[in-house]
Amino acid sequence: MKQTSKTNTNRKRKKRNRQILTVTYLFVALFLGMMGYTCYYAITNQQELINNSYNSRQELLVAQNTRGTIYASGGQVLAQTQTDENGKETRVYPYANMFAHVVGYASNGKYGIEAQSNYYLLHSNAKLADKVASEVSGEKYPGDNVVTTLDVALQEIAYQSLGVYKGAIIVTEPSTGKILAMVSKPDFDPNQIDVIWNDLLSDKDSGVLLNRVTQGLYPPGSTFKIITALEYIRENPDSYSQYTYQCSGSFTHGQDTINCYHGTVHGQEDFTRSFAKSCNASFAKIGMQLDRTKFGNTLDELLFNEELPVTFAYNKSKLVIDESTSDSNVMQAAIGQGTTQITPLHLNMITSAAANGGVLMKPYLVDHVENNEGAVIKQFNPGTYKKLMSEQEAAALTELMREVVESGTGTKLSGLSYTAAGKTGSAEYNSVKTDSHAWFTGFAPVEEPEVCVTIIIEGAGSGGDYAVPIAKRIFDAYFGV
Repeated sequence: MKQTSKTNTNRKRKKRNRQILTVTYLFVALFLGMMGYTCYYAITNQQELINNSYNSRQELLVAQNTRGTIYASGGQVLAQTQTDENGKETRVYPYANMFAHVVGYASNGKYGIEAQSNYYLLHSNAKLADKVASEVSGEKYPGDNVVTTLDVALQEIAYQSLGVYKGAIIVTEPSTGKILAMVSKPDFDPNQIDVIWNDLLSDKDSGVLLNRVTQGLYPPGSTFKIITALEYIRENPDSYSQYTYQCSGSFTHGQDTINCYHGTVHGQEDFTRSFAKSCNASFAKIGMQLDRTKFGNTLDELLFNEELPVTFAYNKSKLVIDESTSDSNVMQAAIGQGTTQITPLHLNMITSAAANGGVLMKPYLVDHVENNEGAVIKQFNPGTYKKLMSEQEAAALTELMREVVESGTGTKLSGLSYTAAGKTGSAEYNSVKTDSHAWFTGFAPVEEPEVCVTIIIEGAGSGGDYAVPIAKRIFDAYFGV
């Protein structure tokens, strides 16, 4: 009897030991897993960890290394750190307001390329001999430098052309995704950022700190007809060229009426002429003929309401169309009005894809990182994101956009030493029908596109009258005309 009791006790003890071991092994496995994940995250997210304001490692790097220089693609200095005889460091921006939003600032939270490339600018890959020399002289190590894709000449033309208007301009290379110029107004002088910071924060009306290229959301107006046209071509690939419409200056469906800009009567039109003349009435009718589920799918494919493949701050463009969307909203959306909102960056990406045979390249601002002697530490190469449209669809849109320049609302770009294609827009943004933003988006040359330009001028009026002349100045500068 005693033997049986002892045996049962041993069995219970062994069972309890197995349970304890199982729990122990489980906790050890969890601990090792957490350690492994922490190590993996630290290795794969070094930049995010260093840039975190709570990370004291950033302070150590600032104390050890002089913040690197930011260069334009041509070698011009866009931002650099100057140290006086007392060792006080000052971040200097030689072009002042001109690159304010794209290059940004390095204090008060950091912004622009200063924020995007903070990790590289804080580090030093100088040769050991250079570091020893710095230590001997009591100086910091020279930080790594960032060379951007920005072109000073194009930036200056875009900046000057926008003048006193609020608005945004982005210039890109459609075959690579390189951003050549990025201008947003109103602007500020980053050299004075510490002095004017509180005033900028208290300015609730102008949105001076907002980069309108990447974060400004606007009704696209008639530039959206690029997308409406694409959807109509997709749904009618063999018959879209047979489309006809008699424009009387307006289109009425039920209780809703869409008017052409300033009530213009366009008369008899085919599909190409409707696009070239930017006929609102015709495109409202086209919108009513579209399959709303398919239209919504196209919007998804074109990255509306979606993340964009960029590494800098931006806002998502907004528009939802599905089978529940009302006739009134579809008519408004077809001409880029109503609830439609887009950033100049996003519109430029769609335009670039059309120029690049339907393929969207990832937009980028930094070409490479180099040490103090110019040795390349990291190279950023062009990257394909995805195909937004077929080659045939891109070619069809290109022909439509070419006709805008040849015989439509963009004729100020015709008859030049280079060919251009584009789409203008005059986007109403309030209840006053005469108030509109002026848009243009397009590329040149048509045969082998090299440069893509997207422009919005807030409250200026007609895109053909105000945005196209600016596009011409930028194209002229690019082609050396």
